[in-house]
Amino acid sequence: MLSLLPACRRVNRSLARALLHPLLGLSLLLAMSAHAADDVAPHAPVLTLTQGSDSQGFSLTAIEATDDLHHVQMQHPEGPEGRFSGVWLNAFLTANGLEDARRVRFIADDGYTTFLTLAQRQEKAYLLATRLDGEPIGVDRLGPLMLVVPEDAEAVMEGSMPMNRWIWALEEISAR
Repeated sequence: MLSLLPACRRVNRSLARALLHPLLGLSLLLAMSAHAADDVAPHAPVLTLTQGSDSQGFSLTAIEATDDLHHVQMQHPEGPEGRFSGVWLNAFLTANGLEDARRVRFIADDGYTTFLTLAQRQEKAYLLATRLDGEPIGVDRLGPLMLVVPEDAEAVMEGSMPMNRWIWALEEISAR
């Protein structure tokens, strides 16, 4: 019986090694695909702009081409902090013929919705953020797009102003 013990150990080690490598490979593959899902391809559509029955997809490159990139150092109330970059919402809407839209609806990937009237859009500068610290905003950081109000950032962090007009994981803008 004792003579079989070394053979069993060799089989167990061989079996463990055989299982270890495929598990490592599978784990690495899963980790890489999860990371790749969070990356934002600059030319892939990340936003749908809808007016009536017409819809158009926009990539980060197309969004950023509508205006100069503006940069704001701030902390987002939901966590991300750094240099947010993007285009002013009004410039984006104007570039797409929607500067006079009376009411614009913003829809996040989880269904959260907020609205801005023309008067609200004229009252404050809303940044359609496309980057954080120079890189596209990953899904893990509330991206790929956010609508933020830089001038309200401190007041929102202090709790003296609501953030009900801020939206993250933005995927659609609909105008009437």
